[in-house]
Amino acid sequence: MLLTQNTFIITTMKNRFLLIILLVFLGLKTQAQIVVNSMKELMPYLDDSNVDIKLKPGIYAITAKDIQNGDFSSATEIKNRSNVLFLFSGNNSVYDFSGVTINVSTEVLSAFPGKNTELYEIQITGNKNVLKNLTIADVGSVHDAPTRRATNIVMDGSHNRIEGFHVTTKGSFPYGYGDAFGKGGKSVINHRKHSACLIRGESNHLKNSTFIHRSYGHCIFMQAANNSLIEGCTVEGEVRKTDDMLAETSGPAFDVDFMTVWGYKLPAGYMLSTGEAGIRAYNGGETVIDGKFYSRGTSNPTVLNCTIKYMRTGVTLAHATGKKYVEGCTVIGSENGYSLGSGDVVNSSADCAYGPVYSTTYENDKDFHADITIIPAIDAYYNGSGSVAYIGGSGHKITLRGAEGVVEQGLKIKVGGEKNNIRLLYGSLPNQNDFKASSFELNNLTNYPVFLSDKSSGVQVKTGGTVSDMGKGNQVKEVKISKKK
Repeated sequence: MLLTQNTFIITTMKNRFLLIILLVFLGLKTQAQIVVNSMKELMPYLDDSNVDIKLKPGIYAITAKDIQNGDFSSATEIKNRSNVLFLFSGNNSVYDFSGVTINVSTEVLSAFPGKNTELYEIQITGNKNVLKNLTIADVGSVHDAPTRRATNIVMDGSHNRIEGFHVTTKGSFPYGYGDAFGKGGKSVINHRKHSACLIRGESNHLKNSTFIHRSYGHCIFMQAANNSLIEGCTVEGEVRKTDDMLAETSGPAFDVDFMTVWGYKLPAGYMLSTGEAGIRAYNGGETVIDGKFYSRGTSNPTVLNCTIKYMRTGVTLAHATGKKYVEGCTVIGSENGYSLGSGDVVNSSADCAYGPVYSTTYENDKDFHADITIIPAIDAYYNGSGSVAYIGGSGHKITLRGAEGVVEQGLKIKVGGEKNNIRLLYGSLPNQNDFKASSFELNNLTNYPVFLSDKSSGVQVKTGGTVSDMGKGNQVKEVKISKKK
């Protein structure tokens, strides 16, 4: 009896001790939410760890005068090169901006001193932070360019999440011409870009956010990013006919006689995005994680359930390494749908109103696996390249789907040969054009015609449309496309 009582007492004491330890642990992890009533009250918490902060709902404004007063002057941790309005450098913290709108005057883009100044509106350098439900908008003229360069959001650190944001990006130079007069390095018109969201670091997550892009620059792009996830996001840019650009009687393009960076005068008959990529990966960059700097490329990006509209490209991951995976995405009214080099595009769609639903980036691209549905265009077709898709390289398995009625006359699926892209005319950028195409499978489950160029060989084609075969050793099998009820 005594042994049983002692055992019961010891067991009870152990349970109580474990419960105390658990409560202490939970107390550290779940701090009570702190409500702050102004941006001034918010600022001291941006470098704190293990805090849960909510900014009082309302409309807030940041002007050039605030910069001159020194109210927003954090410096980035990457080589101290950039000014940051909001620098989140703590760990394991939550920042709730539900009901909050921050309007940033476009004058702020050039308000910091120094001719080489770069501006980040938001940057995260800590780990495991959550920022949610913020509306942040650049307010002013689309022509109010940054002193050098600007980005609304930069994600460094690791395992951070931005969720439920609504971002309006505005203010760049020149605006209204896309990349016709330069984008990086060589240029005809010196440009000052403004991008929306740069993802770097390790395993950072951008979720359920909307971007209204009215700026020359990328919308969502990755540099030095590993295992990044972009999920449930919507991107909306705008497009413009080259005919309308050529009709200008003043302005930066008129001043250079519309001579493009590609070495020839801007041609009519094309549609260009006024921005750059909707979602893009780069093979270089630098980031900071736990205070350590890394220079590297981008690897293992995943893009899920995103919609991209009116951008230069929808999802372009060709310059990333490792596993590249895209699923459930839609690209509307963009110059190009998908370009991965290698990797997977699953259960996704695009229209070919202004350019191909897919385009091979380089001739050595291989092992691209895709299932893309060609959807009807919501706008009138203005596809200067004449391409539904352009496929070069080798080792692919590509399926293109579409209802019988989704066929625009004059457009075709091109396998190798000339792209007729606006940037590749008259021998410009030859490493991006006139590719060989060999040893892959193309399932054309549409009635669009297929053109097998004289650069094609050993391509296996199943097609519902007609085929023109100028290549060698290609195998063609006709399939019937059933009408959609």
